[in-house]
Amino acid sequence: MLFNRHKSALVTPEQSLPGRDTPPFTLTDLHTVLGTPLTGPYPAGLEIADFGLGCFWGAERKFWQLPGVWTTLVGYQGGHTANPTYEEVCSGLTAHTEVVRVVFDPALISYETLLKTFWEAHDPTQGFRQGNDHGTQYRSAVYTHSPAQLAAAQAGRDAFQPALTALGLGPITTEILPAGPFYPAEPYHQQYLSDAKNPGGYCGLGGTGATCPIGVARTDG
Repeated sequence: MLFNRHKSALVTPEQSLPGRDTPPFTLTDLHTVLGTPLTGPYPAGLEIADFGLGCFWGAERKFWQLPGVWTTLVGYQGGHTANPTYEEVCSGLTAHTEVVRVVFDPALISYETLLKTFWEAHDPTQGFRQGNDHGTQYRSAVYTHSPAQLAAAQAGRDAFQPALTALGLGPITTEILPAGPFYPAEPYHQQYLSDAKNPGGYCGLGGTGATCPIGVARTDG
């Protein structure tokens, strides 16, 4: 019962696991699909976007398929525990959610297009769950890296709400905040649903069928 309580409510910093000063592993591999480095420093001119939309396996695949995306990696963000492990995040005792970090070329793809993909790829009204996945680690989130990103995310939320309301869904519960520390997930989680790792692997990610009326025309991989 204690475990379930932590999975359905965010823990405070005092309730969170202590974490550690250094990462519990080293992430050195190249992107399995794109062949680019996963961690920075990234080439000049590229920008970073962070999105949480349920299990990060399927979320990452949504973004690496988009033209103009240079690399993607999955990790943990929005919580209190430094350098957490996957098991610690799953316990509900870190307050982190599963996120995908998208490194993109703004000359080739706009942040608004990334947001459109984000909003349409999941149900942002579900609170601490996404489909059959339950827990605070599956909450919807946008962590922004500039005032312009913050304003665009808030505008996208407001533009998408009427379409969701028309489908009988409730208010958007997406957490929209300036980005805090991002902790990469373990190497085996990176590009988990790529053909090289798990062709035909499980992905429970699913949108609502609503179209978000922001940015340019939707770009599908």
